[in-house]
Amino acid sequence: MKLETIAKLCCPFDKEDLELKTILTDDQDNILEGWLTCGSCTRIYPIIKGIPIMNPDEYREEHLEQPVLDRWQKQLEGKEIKDFRLLEGNSKDT
Repeated sequence: MKLETIAKLCCPFDKEDLELKTILTDDQDNILEGWLTCGSCTRIYPIIKGIPIMNPDEYREEHLEQPVLDRWQKQLEGKEIKDFRLLEGNSKDT
């Protein structure tokens, strides 16, 4: 995924801008792995093999995304992912 593409994308749920976290690029600075997050709804959209996964929640399969997210645990910097949202760490269900 090219960096120029990021400027054209928005969150499909609330149309807010997305923030990019890059993990892996190729020699032409195309993004191969990383994620996009929405500052408003906190949804996380992984970028896998250069393709952002931006399906509606009901069409996403958490068990397919989990191995990649587990591999990225260090880059999450203590945050956790629940219901396709990037949350501050140590959040508990009450």
